[in-house]
Amino acid sequence: MDRLSQNYRDNARLLSALLAADESFDLIERRLSVGRDELTLFFVDGLVKDGLIQRVLQFFLGRDGLGSGREAAEAFSRSQVPHVNVEIASDVERLITAALSGVTVVLGSSFGNEAILIVARSYPARSTDEPQSDRVMQGARDGFVETLLFNVALIRRRIRDPDLRAKHLNLGGRARTDCALLYIEGRADPAFLSRLTKRLAALRPDSLTLGYESLAELLIPRRWFNPFPKIRVTERPDCAAAHLAEGSVILLCDTSPQAMILPTGIFDFLQESQDFYLPPLTGSYLRFVRMLTFLLSLVLTPLWYLFVSCPWLLPESLAFLIPEEQGHFPILLQLFLVEFAVDGLKLASMNTPDLLANSMSVVGGLVLGDLAVKVGWRSGEVIFYMAIVAVAGFTQQNHELGYAFKFLRLAIMTLTALFSWVGFLVGVALIPVLLVTNASVDGRRSYLYPLIPFNGRALLSLFFRLPKSKMPTGRARRPRGKER
Repeated sequence: MDRLSQNYRDNARLLSALLAADESFDLIERRLSVGRDELTLFFVDGLVKDGLIQRVLQFFLGRDGLGSGREAAEAFSRSQVPHVNVEIASDVERLITAALSGVTVVLGSSFGNEAILIVARSYPARSTDEPQSDRVMQGARDGFVETLLFNVALIRRRIRDPDLRAKHLNLGGRARTDCALLYIEGRADPAFLSRLTKRLAALRPDSLTLGYESLAELLIPRRWFNPFPKIRVTERPDCAAAHLAEGSVILLCDTSPQAMILPTGIFDFLQESQDFYLPPLTGSYLRFVRMLTFLLSLVLTPLWYLFVSCPWLLPESLAFLIPEEQGHFPILLQLFLVEFAVDGLKLASMNTPDLLANSMSVVGGLVLGDLAVKVGWRSGEVIFYMAIVAVAGFTQQNHELGYAFKFLRLAIMTLTALFSWVGFLVGVALIPVLLVTNASVDGRRSYLYPLIPFNGRALLSLFFRLPKSKMPTGRARRPRGKER
């Protein structure tokens, strides 16, 4: 790596050229005379605390000089820089990254090949409001934001444990995005931590402009045929803190309000924050209703289509399930059209102004659906069952898992249309195959843990909301000796 030279003028010209300070209006190059010496400061206007930098400049102007000697920069930073977070660096790459991250880089005429970094960053940030996609009836109302330091502070506020580690990572590339790896020493699996750290260190992304999703795609090579999510994310600091206490690892990415919970298994998606803000009996009941309703969204329409295609499988008492008027289009085409229509309404609602959202939902959901039945495009039963499926899909907070169920639902219906009841059974059998073969960040840990390998106590805590005194903690949930 290139390092600063002993010549102050050459160092100033080098950083000015690399930062292109004369071509960008927000990149500031400020020179000061301190007695007989000279300082040059580089910083990004808008990413620093203006009031603090102004006070630092005033303080510098009141000094007699910068000092001299081999450790002039170190001595000046200790006694003459009125700020708590100050570092010394000489690597050019690090200085460029620091300046573009909001750190003020200070070169001095007597500092030799060293520079002072004044960490006085102030990123534009929104308030820590409750996440829209993960609300609770009672409990904490704060959520992660796009500023990495704020997100770490929200977790620190909940876990005042000296064993909580927050490791800083910079993944390089053009974006030079900052990340943080959080875990509790003694509870997180050290072997998994070692593997994850090495994998992150080996990444050299060109950019992480999409935050969490970009990092997730780099960590796990995607298998397009397997729709199940590889990583669970949360926007709630209370949820992230709870997983840390259980032995998980949290990965935060700057500019992203999502926290990645590692490692992840399919059963981790059964838990939600709402369950733990209610008494155990109520939390267990809501968890059971959520799981049952979500599973209903997977099998309801394929099972109904099977009965429509094979009416002899139905007893006479359930003959009313077969529609008398099936419309002008085949039932399978109707089901697919409604699936696409539901997603179209979701996209339309996302792009509709708040003042018109209610009107759009009424027009799209009621008027269009009613007219489709009247003109014979779709049968009333198709609209009814798909409405149940659409509502049931919203019981799961993770949208990626919801779309995994949608793709599986479409696949089962297609196989049923091609091969009748045999195709239905093959489609259902495809689900456990995809679960077993799904890749995760930790390739040595089964995606079906704690079912495979079996851990009865941990599995019980996932299906039922146990009292706090009986819940497994630390490595009891993820024993090191039972990884695959």
